[in-house]
Amino acid sequence: MQENSRYAVGIDIGTTTVRCVVAHIDGTTGTPTIVGVGSAANSGMRKGTVVTLNGPAQAIDEALGEAERMSGYQVNEATMSINGTHIVSTHADGMIAVGAADHEITHDDLARIDEVATIGKIPANREILDVVPHAYKLDGQDNIKDPLGMIGTRLEVDAHVVSALTPHLVNLQKAAESAKVIPRSVIVAGIGAARAVLGEQQLENGVALVDIGGATTNIAIYEEGDLQYLAVLPLGGINITNDLAIGLKTDPEIAEIVKTQHASGMIRPDNAGISIKHAGEIFSFETKDIDEIVEARLEEIFEAVQREFKRAGRAGKLPSGIVLTGGTAQLKGIVDYAKEYLGLAARIGKTSGYGGVADNIEKPQFATAVGLMLIDAGAGDAHGHGKQSNLSLKRAGGLLSTFFARFKA
Repeated sequence: MQENSRYAVGIDIGTTTVRCVVAHIDGTTGTPTIVGVGSAANSGMRKGTVVTLNGPAQAIDEALGEAERMSGYQVNEATMSINGTHIVSTHADGMIAVGAADHEITHDDLARIDEVATIGKIPANREILDVVPHAYKLDGQDNIKDPLGMIGTRLEVDAHVVSALTPHLVNLQKAAESAKVIPRSVIVAGIGAARAVLGEQQLENGVALVDIGGATTNIAIYEEGDLQYLAVLPLGGINITNDLAIGLKTDPEIAEIVKTQHASGMIRPDNAGISIKHAGEIFSFETKDIDEIVEARLEEIFEAVQREFKRAGRAGKLPSGIVLTGGTAQLKGIVDYAKEYLGLAARIGKTSGYGGVADNIEKPQFATAVGLMLIDAGAGDAHGHGKQSNLSLKRAGGLLSTFFARFKA
């Protein structure tokens, strides 16, 4: 093994499940090979946020333990996901004078303009997770993607700021530290999933990542290579399970089996009966009843998604359509439902092309953990492209490191 080879770790802290991916990064090519995968049921979280520290800490410990045993590597640091409706994205802009007429724009200038753009725009109880520069203006020249090295005296930025409520971020960090792992950086779950499954052309054309997890749905809209809009909805697969439990008058465990094995996103023409054997008992249901319950909840989820698309001014206007990830993306017929409801192309996001122990890794529920691992590897950045945004990620990571340091004493 080359001396400069290393490991990258992504931990997706979901409401119902924590998933961990460990990859070995080739020292020469920078190619990740997945060498460890772990998952554990999570408790102590509601709709993406920590409500008791013990549950997530134990789940992180278990998922990490499984991945460590498989990889033979002890994890001390990782890139982690944050979730919940408290996460918001806001528009910000700023202007700085950068010096004499022959001054070359440096990394320091870019860091300074980020600070100017965000100062006073984000409330004191929120922490900035990322600053995504959409375009710069240098001495009146518009639409510059990366001004690094250019000559000018007045630099302006038009940016997108992603922030989270400080207490939720601190609780997540405490849960991780209880499991003896330090967050290297914290990334919104939807951005992590997007990093794993979206290609450069899609990011350029216009695409939405819709990550339907257990208790939340993350929406990340990209265009011209950048994140344009982000939202987290308090709806997910648990809602479908609970509806089935109530509607079919059965236990949630049985409702979950019905959902994963027999439910469909589209109403089926024939009303066949299905039977499930569970704990020595046989339970029978009609597909008509199942379909009606599932469709009602899917309508609610996709109505909320469409509402966010309208808010972002992108309803029906995404050439590359939507890409579905998260455990609920495995629901049969959900792609057809999404196409019909949103009037856009739709497909399931697949994380493919990684060697190693990648048995379940292509499943949509692992997209976030794989994306976080890729961000951790520095093979790309949170927005799926070039160096300049990677810098923004490093700066965001730096902000978080400073922020977390305040709570260490």
